[in-house]
Amino acid sequence: MLLQSSRFVVQDAPPFELKGSLFTLTVLHLFHPEKAAVERYLLEKIKQAPGFFSNTPVVIDLDGLADAPENVDFSGLYELLRGHGMVPVGIRNGSPELQAVARQAGLPVLPESRAASAPKRPERIEPAPMRSRIFSHPVRSGQQIYAPDGDLIILGTVSAGAEVIADGNIHIYGALRGRALAGVKGDVEPRIFCQSLEAELVSIAGRYRISEQIDPADRGRAMQIHLVEDRLIIEHLAADRNSFNVQ
Repeated sequence: MLLQSSRFVVQDAPPFELKGSLFTLTVLHLFHPEKAAVERYLLEKIKQAPGFFSNTPVVIDLDGLADAPENVDFSGLYELLRGHGMVPVGIRNGSPELQAVARQAGLPVLPESRAASAPKRPERIEPAPMRSRIFSHPVRSGQQIYAPDGDLIILGTVSAGAEVIADGNIHIYGALRGRALAGVKGDVEPRIFCQSLEAELVSIAGRYRISEQIDPADRGRAMQIHLVEDRLIIEHLAADRNSFNVQ
């Protein structure tokens, strides 16, 4: 042992540990490389949901820039996104030439998503045996609760700034004021159920709506959210009472 600043330090203790973890990443599909055009459209989106982009990790997808010139200003794009509170973590897809330019700007190239080679209309994924995770406390702001390979059941309120995520369905026996993301591995069958819809964001298999896109007449009411032909549908639970069963 070494004595440093009146504290004992074990020489053989590792200084850090690497662990896998789940993070929700927003994907920015870039269709036009002009910085001014990107900023104008980004400002419109920020006006719709001022808090949604704050400290949000974002992946820049270059699949829509197949015919773009190789002199894309990735450094300027990075600074633009950072200036509006977003955190670019890397790029994906795009030509080898574009990827090389992005690397020079300090943006790592992430593995190509499997969705790039999949049909645009999502296929139904055969469900694996589902396991439910029950969370018996309110979900507080800043918390993230995840149910892998199954349903998530919340016996309380999901506060603003909190996030609940499941590979299957999400059942909330209280108010949903934060974010709820069901079917995060691509399954289009899961649903979200809540006793009071006041959400910042709801999402199923990557299709989402933010608070400003939810009908004010639906807010504060018991609702279910599901996909119909790739469209996110929000409807009253009274329209289908049998669907609000805990599985």
